[in-house]
Amino acid sequence: MKNSKINYIKNSSLLALFLLFNVSCDRDLSEDATLSTYSKNGEVFIDAFSAGLGYGAFGGSKYSAFTVDSEVKYAGTSSMRFDVPSVGDPDGAYAGGVFIDGSGRNLTDFDALTFWVKASHAATLNEVGFGTDFGLNKYKVAFQNVPIDTNWKKIIIPIPDASKLIQEKGMFWYSEGPENGLGYTFWIDNVRYEKLGTIAHGQASIMNGNTASETTFVGVTSQVDGVIATFNMPNGINQSITISPAYLNFISSNPAVATVNSSGVITSLSAGTTIITATINGTPTTGSLTINCAGVFTHSPVPTLNQANVISIFSNAYTNVPVNYYNGYWAPWQTTLSNDFSVQGDNVLNYTVFNFVGIEFSSPTINATSMTHFHLDAFIPGTIAPGRQLRVIVVDFGADGVYGGGDDTRHSTTFTAPFLVSQNWMSIEIPFSAMPSLLSRSHLAQIILEGGDNSVIYADNIYFHN
Repeated sequence: MKNSKINYIKNSSLLALFLLFNVSCDRDLSEDATLSTYSKNGEVFIDAFSAGLGYGAFGGSKYSAFTVDSEVKYAGTSSMRFDVPSVGDPDGAYAGGVFIDGSGRNLTDFDALTFWVKASHAATLNEVGFGTDFGLNKYKVAFQNVPIDTNWKKIIIPIPDASKLIQEKGMFWYSEGPENGLGYTFWIDNVRYEKLGTIAHGQASIMNGNTASETTFVGVTSQVDGVIATFNMPNGINQSITISPAYLNFISSNPAVATVNSSGVITSLSAGTTIITATINGTPTTGSLTINCAGVFTHSPVPTLNQANVISIFSNAYTNVPVNYYNGYWAPWQTTLSNDFSVQGDNVLNYTVFNFVGIEFSSPTINATSMTHFHLDAFIPGTIAPGRQLRVIVVDFGADGVYGGGDDTRHSTTFTAPFLVSQNWMSIEIPFSAMPSLLSRSHLAQIILEGGDNSVIYADNIYFHN
């Protein structure tokens, strides 16, 4: 099974640990009198780097994974060779990087990125594409789960809207992890942009084609995601790619409630409802996002305790300890999703479809023997159903400090009406003296919230204190 690498590009400016260029990229942009003067060279790698191109590895990847191979090639004298590491390789967990032209190229004359690929054995290439540049990645495109084998195969990745690629720096990127725990080698050759003229106009979707909805507040920003484009390829088969929202044109049905910019960022302005839709090349997309703005947000109470008397898990008022995750999504029973938001610099955990959720801080665990209480602020925006409960569970991993070591202990505290209320922050204070089944608090590692009815709950100011 492959290692998951879901988040490695989200903060790619932090992941570019080195970037090697064949030529200097410190050119003064004043040399380019107009945008039309950016290079229109469509070649990326034909036996060697094209002029101005360099390579940068993703952080956490095996930096030596990429080399130029003069023995194996599709055509010409050489190809790009990628050696994927096995699980546990000390040099890196996967192979991944970007081929960048630091000055940018004008790709408006092309409709696809093409290349040839083969592997040492049959495999599934996690992701390849273009538009990643260790910056904004504004026009990123990803072709995922690409089957490859020991024969050379031509891969075609459509350009969703070439008119936007006036100065694109990210010429090609890839990411691949071990197959069934083992590394292998694949080769890529003749990487270039082409004008094929045989790719049918694409259809696109937002929110993965679903009719989604979201409750927000004035000043909260949301993001259109799940953007997928499907094209009919020269072989007659439909091929889907994941694309950046920036390829679309967005519409808000009620701009007084919320606006949406060219990157799909929605800003809520006033109470009310608006529907966000989009088009690609003038064609409406499927899917939509309904924004229900509830008006001005009511902030949780501002904590007043001194930092010295607090061990904070989540709060803007304090320095938080390292947290593994705020939503473990413990399959298969958990339904809870996260849609966290920030209002005027106040970060809030927003759990939707809430039935239970786990917050873990086990690396390292927390020694709270000097603390006397656990604190949590919770807010239920919907109605309180009859019999609704909210259980707060504090877990200690025991002397060995690891989950399931045989010495874990926990205590559950249950809250019901009339304590549970709607549309108001509830400040939960639980003294450790009321947690007799928590035998130790020297290796605290989890907080679990249970008892939701698949509705919504906000959480803030989660900390231990004395």
